[in-house]
Amino acid sequence: MKKHNILYKIRGKIIHYSAIFLSDEYYLKLLFYHRLGYKLNLNNPQTFNEKLQWLKLNDQREEYSTMVDKIEAKKYVASIIGEKYIIPTLGIWDNVNEIEWDSLPNQFVIKSSDDSGGVIVCKDKTTLDIEKARKKLQRKNNYFKYNKEYPYRNLKHRIIAEEYLEDESKYELKDYKIFCFNGEPRLLFVATDRLKKGEETKFDFFDLEWNHLPFTNGHPNNPNPIKKPTNFDEMLCIARKLSVGIPQVRIDLYNCNGKIYFGEITFFHWGGTMAFKPKEWDYKLGEMIHLPI
Repeated sequence: MKKHNILYKIRGKIIHYSAIFLSDEYYLKLLFYHRLGYKLNLNNPQTFNEKLQWLKLNDQREEYSTMVDKIEAKKYVASIIGEKYIIPTLGIWDNVNEIEWDSLPNQFVIKSSDDSGGVIVCKDKTTLDIEKARKKLQRKNNYFKYNKEYPYRNLKHRIIAEEYLEDESKYELKDYKIFCFNGEPRLLFVATDRLKKGEETKFDFFDLEWNHLPFTNGHPNNPNPIKKPTNFDEMLCIARKLSVGIPQVRIDLYNCNGKIYFGEITFFHWGGTMAFKPKEWDYKLGEMIHLPI
C-alpha cells in the first residue's frame, strides 16, 4: 500500500508538470483518470464529476471570477440578498507585508481572496504564530493551473480578515454547502469537525427533507446526528437567489445561532475529481446537471 501511494504521488506530480504543455482537455483527461480511475467522457458525460469537467471547458463566464473572489463575492452577494448576510470585514490588504496585525482583535479569521480552504482561524492572537500565518497567506492558489478551474484564472491575490464567529458548538461554525442546479437546490452536505484537534473533517449529505444520504465523498460521516437548522427554508431561499441561471453551483452558508451568513460560492466541488462511495451516487448527482449539449 505504501509503495502504491508513493507511485500515485509521483504520477500525480508528473501530470501536474505537464499542465503547461498540454491542451486543457487532454490534461483534464489525464488528471481525471489518475484521480478517479475511469475515463473522462466529454462527448457524453454522465457522472457528476464528468459534467464538472465539461463545465470547466464550456461554461466560462466572466462573472464567475467575481463570484469566487473572497472580496468581490461579498459585494456581489450583498447586492442580491442584502448586507445582513455578510460577515463583517476587518481589513483588506494587497499582500501579507501590509497586514496590520496590531489592529486586529483577539479573535478573527484571515484568508487569501483567491483561495479555498486556506483559512486561518485565530481564537487567541497572543498564541498566533504570525510568521507561519504569513507563509500560509503568501501561497497563491493553483486552481486554474492544476485543475483548470476557469474562474480562478486571473484573480488578484489579496488578503481579507473577517470577524470570528462560532455556533452553538463553541469551537467552530458548521458549514452548510448547498448544491444548486439552474437555481434549484437539490441536496447539501454539512461540514463539521474542521477545527477539532485530532479529528478528521466530516461530511454528511442530506436531501432537502433532511434525510441523511447513504454515501461519502472525500471525508467520513459524523457518527453524531446533525440537526436541521430551524431557518433551513431561509437558507434554501438564499441559495436559489444566488444560483439562478447557473447549470451547477454550490452555495456555502453558515448558520450562527439562528443567523445566516454567506460563506462562499463554489463551482467545482473537489475540482470534480473526488470519488463517491458507492459510485452510483456519482451518476445520481450527474443526472441533476442538465448540460446544453
